[in-house]
Amino acid sequence: MNVSMQDGWNLGWKLGAVLSGRANESLLDTYSEERQVIAKNLIDFDREWSTLMATPQDKLPDPKYLEDFYVKTAEFPAGFMTEYQPSLITAGTEHQDLAAGYPVGKRFKSARVMRVCDATRCTRSPGHRGRPLAHPRLRGPRRGRRGIGDVALRRVAAERSQVPAGCLSPRGDDDATLFDVDVTYQQQYTDMDVTQVPRVFRPQIGPLELNYWERVYATLPDEDIYEERQISRDGAVVVVRPDHYVAAVLPLDATGELASFFEGVLTKK
Repeated sequence: MNVSMQDGWNLGWKLGAVLSGRANESLLDTYSEERQVIAKNLIDFDREWSTLMATPQDKLPDPKYLEDFYVKTAEFPAGFMTEYQPSLITAGTEHQDLAAGYPVGKRFKSARVMRVCDATRCTRSPGHRGRPLAHPRLRGPRRGRRGIGDVALRRVAAERSQVPAGCLSPRGDDDATLFDVDVTYQQQYTDMDVTQVPRVFRPQIGPLELNYWERVYATLPDEDIYEERQISRDGAVVVVRPDHYVAAVLPLDATGELASFFEGVLTKK
């Protein structure tokens, strides 16, 4: 079930993106490219597992063989062993060292942070707003106590016309429609002024264009997401697909490379 349900996730967001006119039809080709090999692996795994279960213990190579096999392959039935290869929607691993805890092509693993606007501990997981294509998460490096004046992060905000959230959002939609763009700073929330965070992380939403404050996060004093997910102290961009797979890891200021990645699949409006 854990593996097969991901077929629905995989196909669902791609169909939604194409039928809404936000993505090229070539996106649908990636469904078979990604999931056919997983289906074969699932059949092979079930066949091997059922055979082992039906084999008398004295016929196994070792008394602990069945136990060892279960432990070794536990991530597969849980749906965490899948690793997509580079494609239209999965980048290469040239910058993987910037966020080693988020392997490109594998499931995004959640971690706890502090939401700055109301000092609430949150579990950062992808797809929490159900956006149709991607969820870039920008994690800013520390520069001084507040960290707001970081040059690289300011450049991301200043070059917003190059970032897909700006240049590819459908006309008439608000800032938050196509992408969730979150930022997690290295310092604690008490050292920050959320009103000074670049506007790209404080989108205006709805007909009244109200400021949305819930995309700015800080580290917890006892759970540092940078350490837990091995994120570079120089910062990194982690792009997460709606089906919860990491699509790319990029340097914090690689706005051109980020835009090129999305332009390969999205249609401009």
